[in-house]
Amino acid sequence: MEAQAVSTPVDLSSLFLHFLTLSLLAIGGGITTVPEMHRYLVDRTGWLTDTSFTSSIALAQAAPGPNILFVAVLGWNVAGLPGAAASMAGMMLPSSVLTLTATRWARANREHVVLRAFSAGMTPLTLGLIIATGWLLALPFLKVDAHRWGTLALMAATVLLTLKTRLGLVWMVLAGGLLGALGLV
Repeated sequence: MEAQAVSTPVDLSSLFLHFLTLSLLAIGGGITTVPEMHRYLVDRTGWLTDTSFTSSIALAQAAPGPNILFVAVLGWNVAGLPGAAASMAGMMLPSSVLTLTATRWARANREHVVLRAFSAGMTPLTLGLIIATGWLLALPFLKVDAHRWGTLALMAATVLLTLKTRLGLVWMVLAGGLLGALGLV
């Protein structure tokens, strides 16, 4: 069994600032910064042992929910609820501020040439990904004779309703789920 970590007193502001810095490097998700988290929490500060660090990540990854929850578990194991709050706030604050700022800028500059070019370029890509996803989700039903025509009719109705009305997609998904639950498609 691994010996307990010899730790320095937990400084919540240092924990927060370290995770704040790491969030700026988390291209590809928070899991990409695990080696640096280990270096800081285990090697540098001694707040966690190798075993507790690894167990924290394994526990968080096994639980349902967003993958980023491992940050809260690490913080919890360092300093309880205040540690979980400091580590999660540090990890989430930069991305939240960036998203809010970009959204506000985009709303205020709808006619900006860069934004219009970005939107024009992303529209076909987004549409293609949505169609590909829809096709992959419908494919198992299209292969079954009993569901083929109902699935095709539901797909056609969804496309027509989307193009010809302002009906929200949530209502169409709800209607499709209801029709499926009743065995009509």
